[in-house]
Parts: sequence; C-alpha cells; structure tokens
Amino acid sequence: MTSTTSTPLSAVDRPRSSATRAGGSTRRRMRKDLLRSRIAAWSAVVVIGAFGLLPVYWLLATALSTPESTFQFPPKLIPTDLTLDNFTALADNDQLIKYMVNSLIVASITAVLSVVVATYMGYSFSKFRYRGRRSLMHLVLASQMFPQALLLVTLYTVFSSFGMLNTYTALVLSFTTFTMPLCVWMLKGIFDTIPDALLEAASIDGASRWRTLHSIVAPLAAPGMVAAGLFAFVRGWNDFIFALTLADKEKQTLPPGLVSTYIGEFQTSWPQLMAASLVVSIPVVVAFMFLQRYLVGGMTAGSVKS
Repeated sequence: MTSTTSTPLSAVDRPRSSATRAGGSTRRRMRKDLLRSRIAAWSAVVVIGAFGLLPVYWLLATALSTPESTFQFPPKLIPTDLTLDNFTALADNDQLIKYMVNSLIVASITAVLSVVVATYMGYSFSKFRYRGRRSLMHLVLASQMFPQALLLVTLYTVFSSFGMLNTYTALVLSFTTFTMPLCVWMLKGIFDTIPDALLEAASIDGASRWRTLHSIVAPLAAPGMVAAGLFAFVRGWNDFIFALTLADKEKQTLPPGLVSTYIGEFQTSWPQLMAASLVVSIPVVVAFMFLQRYLVGGMTAGSVKS
C-alpha cells in the first residue's frame, strides 16, 4: 500500500504565492476597467457621431424622396420611394448654375484677398515693433465683434454712394470684413513661432525684408496660410445676409439663390432644395479632403511658441 504525501509550502513560498495571486487579481481588475473605459469611449463616439450625421442622413433621404413621401405621417426613417429626379432637375436649372459660379468667384477671391492682406498684417504685428502696434492689433480683433447687421448697414451705404452695389467687388469686400480679422490673428500666431534668428541670418546674407518674407517666411507659414484661406473660402461660400442684401439676382451667390429658387410664399420644394444643398456642399467637402493635412498643421502651428 502506497501513500501519497503532498509537499508543504515553505515559509518563503507561501507569501510569494499569495503575492502572485494578488498580482493576477489586480491585472484582471485593471483589464476589466480598461475594457469598460474603451466600451464607454466607443459608445460615446458612436452616439455623438450618429447625432452629428443624422442631419446629413436626413438631407440625403429627403433629396432621394418624392414630394408625396416627404410629407407623409408618420415619417419613415428609411425612405422606400427613392428617385433621382430631384438631382436631374438641377442640371436643367441654368439660374442655379449661375449662382454656383458666382459663389466660386466670390469665395475664391475672398480667400485669396484675405490671405494676402492677413499675411502682411500678421507679419507686421509679429516681427516689427512700432508705436500703436498693440492698439492696432486690438482694433482688428474688435472689428470681428461687431454685429453683421451693423456692418451691413454701413457697407450698404458706402457701396451705394460709390455705385458698387450688385457687383462682385462689393461682395468680396464685404466678405473680407469678417474673414480677415481671424486670418490676421491666425497668421500672426504662426509667424510668432518662426525664430527671429532665422530672419537675422537672412539679413546678414544680404536678403531684403521683402525677400525674407516671400522666400523664407512664407514657405514656412504655408500650412497656416492654406488653413486661413480655407476658412475664408468657407465663410464666403456660406454667407447669406450680405449676398442677399448687396447683390441682385444676377450677382447673388448660392445661399440666397437656393432660398429664392425653392422657397416660395405658399409652397416649398423640400426634396429639390435638399438635393441642391447636397450638391453645393460637395466643393467644400472636397476642399477639406484635399487640404485637411494643411488645415490641421496650420491650426496647431501657432499654438506653441519656441
């Protein structure tokens, strides 16, 4: 008859085994906490994403629906009667295409003008020291705080006196009044990050201030200039009140053009309005897709000073 005997744990091994079990329990608890945190984070991302994309989905669903199914009650989350007639009707609307061309012209010129002026002003505020510089900086920032209605009345009076109403020039100048202040401060922050020693080295090598700005500073600040230009383009593209007041039907841009085309006194063509809104948002989306790396770099370039 054989007997089995278990080997007792030594005095040294017992605490080590208890510590190992405690360590394993701590790691399991940490993994569970990490898993709960990830599930909570992803749940928040999904909920916020769904909340943000719901208007876009409803825009697309309405654009693909017939007028009869648009007003049915209760509304369907997933439309069944889909049609492309609302999109094909856009191609036959010559006035809508004219509005889009006006928007492209005015928003593009506004972006270029805002970047050019803001580059010189931002560089001046950042690298030169002269009397009244700080007051002028605050004045530029304060101009952003005026209500648009107040600026509109003033601009309408000035443009009317000079016979500039119903022109591209009036729209570009009016859009620039609210795009330029933020562009100036955005580019000033980026110029602040460029070391003065670099400019002094260029001066020692014989470069003039003009050449230093265009050959050395501007390439370094290119991401910020692209971000400022994209900001100005989007603001000019989406403006409604200035384009509605300062321009007639021949020079109006898309936002007031869409309203005057599809919203009437007694009836609104919601499916065609949603289809047109979806199509006109494509240029802005494409611009963001191609320039997003410049946009991120430009927005964060001025956040840290060396």
